[in-house]
Amino acid sequence: MTDKKTQAEKEAELLERVQDGLYIGGQWRPASDGETLDVFDPATGEKLKTIADAAVEDGVAAVDAAAAAFPAWSATAPRTRADILRRAFDMVIERTEDFALLMTIEMGKPLEEARGEVTYGAEFLRWFSEEAVRIEGRYGPNPENTGRMIITKHPVGPAFLITPWNFPLAMATRKIAPALAAGTTVIVKPAALTPLTTIYLAQIFEEAGLPPGVLNVIATSRSVAVSADIIDHPDLRKLSFTGSTPVGQQLLKQAANGVLRTSMELGGNAPFIVFEDADLDAAVEGAIQAKFRNIGQACTAANRFIVARPIAEEFIRRVNEQVEAMKIGRGTDETVRIGPLINKGAVEKTLALVADAKNRGASIKIGGLEIPGPGSFVEPTVIGDVAPDSDILKEEIFGPVLAVVPFDTEEEAVNFANSTDYGLVSYAYTKDLARAQRLVETLHTGMMGLNTGLVSNAAAPFGGWKKSGLGREGGHEGIEEYLQTKYTLTANPFTVVK
Repeated sequence: MTDKKTQAEKEAELLERVQDGLYIGGQWRPASDGETLDVFDPATGEKLKTIADAAVEDGVAAVDAAAAAFPAWSATAPRTRADILRRAFDMVIERTEDFALLMTIEMGKPLEEARGEVTYGAEFLRWFSEEAVRIEGRYGPNPENTGRMIITKHPVGPAFLITPWNFPLAMATRKIAPALAAGTTVIVKPAALTPLTTIYLAQIFEEAGLPPGVLNVIATSRSVAVSADIIDHPDLRKLSFTGSTPVGQQLLKQAANGVLRTSMELGGNAPFIVFEDADLDAAVEGAIQAKFRNIGQACTAANRFIVARPIAEEFIRRVNEQVEAMKIGRGTDETVRIGPLINKGAVEKTLALVADAKNRGASIKIGGLEIPGPGSFVEPTVIGDVAPDSDILKEEIFGPVLAVVPFDTEEEAVNFANSTDYGLVSYAYTKDLARAQRLVETLHTGMMGLNTGLVSNAAAPFGGWKKSGLGREGGHEGIEEYLQTKYTLTANPFTVVK
């Protein structure tokens, strides 16, 4: 006999510890109309848990709770807010294995990557616990010396945070942490596909001593209706969204009615440029990281591999060697490198992009097929000789497909990299310092990985140019998204009044 638990027992025990209700005003409760939604494992198609499915009335109640809690929370000492965030950080790290397993079974990413997300996501809690006590203003004379200018920062007010399914922990902490640090209360709507991680995070905050109503979490399958009434609520002051550009554009239109402060982290079409002088081993390593992390389901994933023609075939050969070694399966297997896509719809879209590229003359170097059986699996795929007008070069792939386009000159590479409405992140590999400096100025993206395939960091401002979004998350800039500025003029204190 052994006391060692089976994988199924571990998962069942973890899922039992995750609340199944909406978190509103410090209380866990069912949906007002009693509706529920099911959460599924994308690797097996099996149901994981049934949870409350928020109705419009629940969304309104969540805003009411956040508005009621706002005066006290905004007046709470920054050190107190910082201490709560730091406790939450410690608790998330202590429960790394719980969070990693939960993300793996509800989203599909391999356990090793899920553990990495716990480290990354938790860091926003620690970073903004340190930023909470560094909110500053200005004081000084105006140019005419007729008075003194006092510039102060204030929490913006209740904020509605809409998070995506692909990074269920990090995308939540990246929004929640700066908001709480700034003194803003929040309503969080996690993706209906992956709500369990955010619910578990709310339980952590509850244990960490966060007052009722400061954080409210509502999962729903009725996002359009619920979000519309939240955005129209007269007490809402801020909207932050991570997701597709078309949805972001619609939300911006809705937010205009209330003139809400908005942050939008939207779609990407990241170029990955490899110059002839690049360290090819490093470039291949970076390509694997930038493409296949999270099974390619990341807005920062490299989408277009623009490789110098003389080294293109060798680059593909070395990438193929890495891809061939990737084990595919359920992410709970520690040896698995490629997990499932989020659902069958994602499989269909990925394969359609591959088929279009092939029809336009591209060659499939490896992969390119759906894996039959339960779950939503696609083989990791490498495509060469991709025609410039292929759909796969215009749309976000969101799957494990690496498409290579050769180039001849730096100008050609840069022009092709910039030939998109998106500008989230770019990657480039070169040993030429002058060229690297030129790329900093010529690539039209909000972020850039120079000789690295991973750019995200809690201390850095995350965000894009063009249709990739508005505002920044992370860094000092991240807390500014949840603060508003007030200017006060006082009379010159040295003026003698007669």
